[in-house]
Amino acid sequence: MSEGHEGATPGFLVWRLSMKWRVAVDRAVAPLGLTHAQYSLVASLHGMQRSGERPSQRRLADRTGLEPLYVSKLARALETAGLLERARDPRDPRAVQLALTERGTEVTRQAIDVVHALLQQLLDPLGGLDSARTREFKRQLTALLDAPLDPSFRNETEKP
Repeated sequence: MSEGHEGATPGFLVWRLSMKWRVAVDRAVAPLGLTHAQYSLVASLHGMQRSGERPSQRRLADRTGLEPLYVSKLARALETAGLLERARDPRDPRAVQLALTERGTEVTRQAIDVVHALLQQLLDPLGGLDSARTREFKRQLTALLDAPLDPSFRNETEKP
């Protein structure tokens, strides 16, 4: 374990790893005019479109784990940049559907390649992207993400 992480809690280590990843992705996609959050949005949208889906902002928020209001803000900025289109859903006039533009698809493909190389570098200590250790790490992360949290949990010091 690296210096400064002796005795660290798993929560602290997850937080530090997520911050390391966010900063690295921000730096890697900045030359393409994207932030980490924007990358998460366009890469997820790209995958959904490749599966034949034209998702609503809400569906994309659910997919990315971002707040719907934040997805709306990101989508407006990406629309202004010419990377995606927003349109009313013909089945639900309250919903907004999203789609990458041709330019958005090209920028997203470039960003995916850059982030894939970054991911390979991050996972080198585990043997790389396709290693057994990485597959086990992914399985463990998925188990943690899938575990529900008790919504009624309160800090013992909170007053009712």
